[in-house]
Amino acid sequence: MLTRRTLTFAILVGGFATPVLAHHGWRWTSGDNIRLTGIIQSASLGNPHGVLQVDADGEVWQVEVGQPWRNERAGLTDDDFAEGREIVIEGEPSADVEERRLKAERIWFDGNLHDLYPGRS
Repeated sequence: MLTRRTLTFAILVGGFATPVLAHHGWRWTSGDNIRLTGIIQSASLGNPHGVLQVDADGEVWQVEVGQPWRNERAGLTDDDFAEGREIVIEGEPSADVEERRLKAERIWFDGNLHDLYPGRS
């Protein structure tokens, strides 16, 4: 009986975790890097990661930045992501070319590099 409960619990937990795991990580990206320059329209920072809306030449991109600890390790603060500020982002875009979505690896503000994923090319 204990084994059946454990199995049921594991299946339930696994079922709830799968959508989260599918969303996060790099699986949805193209595997190639691009550089995007734009103006921050809005920022929602926090866990599991921050999300920016960035206007780049009239197209609004959703940009995933790091978790709070990752941003801090890269030398970023929440104030850096102020609305109206110019940002340069290098990262992997969505594999779906119709989707304007980018996972940031490196960010520049005022020419200063903030490397979210050191060692990742």
